Amino acid sequence: MLTILGFTMIATFLVLIMLKKMSPIAALVLIPALFCVFVGKGAKLGDYVIDGVTGLAPTAAMLMFAIVYFGVMIDVGLFDPVVRGILRFCKADPLRIVVGTAVLAAIVSLDGDGSTTFMITVSAMYPLYKRLKMSLVVMTGVAAMANGVMNTLPWGGPTARAATALKLDASDIFVPMIPALAMGLLFVFALSYVLGRRERKRLGVLTLDEVLVEETETVLVGAGSGKDVQKAGGSGPGVDLPDEPEGESFQGLDPDRATLRPRLYWFNALLTFALLTAMIMEWLPIPVLFLLGAALALTVNFPHMPDQKARIAAHAENVLNVSGMVFAAAVFTGVLQGTGMVDHMATWLVDNIPAGMGPHMALVTGVLSIPLTYFMSNDGFYFGVLPVLAEAGQAHGVSAVEIARASIIGQPLHMSSPLVPAVYVLVGMAKVEFGDHTRFVVKWAALTSLVVLGAGLLFGII
Repeated sequence: MLTILGFTMIATFLVLIMLKKMSPIAALVLIPALFCVFVGKGAKLGDYVIDGVTGLAPTAAMLMFAIVYFGVMIDVGLFDPVVRGILRFCKADPLRIVVGTAVLAAIVSLDGDGSTTFMITVSAMYPLYKRLKMSLVVMTGVAAMANGVMNTLPWGGPTARAATALKLDASDIFVPMIPALAMGLLFVFALSYVLGRRERKRLGVLTLDEVLVEETETVLVGAGSGKDVQKAGGSGPGVDLPDEPEGESFQGLDPDRATLRPRLYWFNALLTFALLTAMIMEWLPIPVLFLLGAALALTVNFPHMPDQKARIAAHAENVLNVSGMVFAAAVFTGVLQGTGMVDHMATWLVDNIPAGMGPHMALVTGVLSIPLTYFMSNDGFYFGVLPVLAEAGQAHGVSAVEIARASIIGQPLHMSSPLVPAVYVLVGMAKVEFGDHTRFVVKWAALTSLVVLGAGLLFGII
């Protein structure tokens, strides 16, 4: 019964948000509360919610201060050189913009933090998507898939969890998977090319009047002014811009914004490098690092109290939206785990694996990782389900390291799971409905995971 109720609860949540019958926050709170009563454990709802909030509180704190920190870094101009390089490549061509989104998200994902990746990517690309009236779900979908592939880095989380759960070396899991993961990333780039061509074809002839949007519609900082936009004919570069026309340039970040601190550029660069190094080396808990980093960044870049208050206020909406969504997700995860639904769902799936599939447990693990890491947290999958799958595989001669490699295949889809706090940073800053993002990305992200799985089988990795 708990198995059926668990799957029904998840399906109800997904259907309601995709049909826009409920907001994500309301659905994350009300649906699990209702199902908790159905299970007959309504009296323990408070305990489940407190347990869920306690477990996610460090994540919420990390996101709150990470948004402030990277928001300040974007305000002061730390990422302007990267953004200018991407924008020079993209110009005003929808195809290049979508490909540039994937490339930028993949590069920034090297720091191992999804929230950071989404903040920088959306801040750079959002003004271009709005100006050209491009589909914002294409931006969020491409960014999430690129980050999902890169999330398998040893310091990204899933690989470290798999290594810990099965008592393996993270490098033994990740390094052999590099060719398969590279194929997955190439697939994301190819898909972004296809989606970009579709956007270029849909937009047709563009003029300034058609693409110019309000200057106030930006994410973290103001956008620059637009200029005449021309479309090249035939199958050329699509929409393009003159090289150096008179007037202001077309760009995503205002080069004259008052918050720029060019004299402190190297200080901010070194501070960010030190922060990321400390995060990777685990010198301090990540929430503590971002709390200290945000306080130091605000103090040095904006020594006057009114300026500090203005910067905090500028990012308060994003902080509130994301932290609110995380605490709402805590209700969902708290009920799933507290009632035992997630355990029954995992056991049911493992028990229903056909006996003849025993020698192919690595393949089974790879396939199961796609839906399971979407419907449950990484902690639940890697510490709860993976050891059971590994034990079943070892009984049929399949090594634990092969099972561990297969377990990270579902990450491209996992990064769009409603249980991943970073995805709310992505959709919140991009002003995209979570249901719209889900409806668009699920099929492509699942296909990306299958490409990684196929490449792993082809190369004999799993």
